[in-house]
Amino acid sequence: MTTLVVGASGATGRLVVKQLLNAGEAVKIIVRSLDTIDADIKNNPLLTVTQASVMELTDAQLIEQVADCQALVSCLGHNLTLKGLFGQPRRLVTQAVTRLTHAVEKIAPSTPVKFILMNTSGNQNKAAGETITTKEKMVIGLIRALLPPHADNETAAAYLQTRFAMPNKSITWVAVRPDDLIDETAVSAYQIMPSPIRSAIFDAGKTSRINVAHFMSQLILDDVTWQKWQGQMPVIYNA
Repeated sequence: MTTLVVGASGATGRLVVKQLLNAGEAVKIIVRSLDTIDADIKNNPLLTVTQASVMELTDAQLIEQVADCQALVSCLGHNLTLKGLFGQPRRLVTQAVTRLTHAVEKIAPSTPVKFILMNTSGNQNKAAGETITTKEKMVIGLIRALLPPHADNETAAAYLQTRFAMPNKSITWVAVRPDDLIDETAVSAYQIMPSPIRSAIFDAGKTSRINVAHFMSQLILDDVTWQKWQGQMPVIYNA
């Protein structure tokens, strides 16, 4: 299986790439710079690198990127700088997801391609009947209005839900929602829940990036795990 990872230079994306390569999987990445990619990853013969921005590639180039892939992973996010938070493109994640899935539809794969989107526990899955308190609604409303990246996460997940409702011939998807992200050096015990079990605003749990990467890689590598969570927005917490 070949997996295309976008956002591969980010803190979580790098870990996804490493776990897939360690499992003997072929991986393609699209990155602006290789500066943050470890040497052992860059030199891995299973890795194919395209130095570019996803948003700058033409439609034909994106089709070429996805043509031989059975899975796509988006770990794209906005940099925590003024330009990253408030500059253009404000819908970076949504636009990338849209363009990548359109490219997959153009090639009309014989088997649906897996699409894994890294999202956030602060994104309410209304389609699954999730509810939040009035106080949480007020805070989320402020975050949505003041911080464009949150609205981007919401829009990207909603796009997958509405355009690629199950079953679909081209795309099957999972949106992974970690809680408050932390760094750890090794995979530890974690739990996957269909919906949040604590408030993402007032009682956030911890989720290590390496655990998120491990779960994402398992979705690709293990068909049982994929069948359990496809078309859903599971929430991941450190145990």
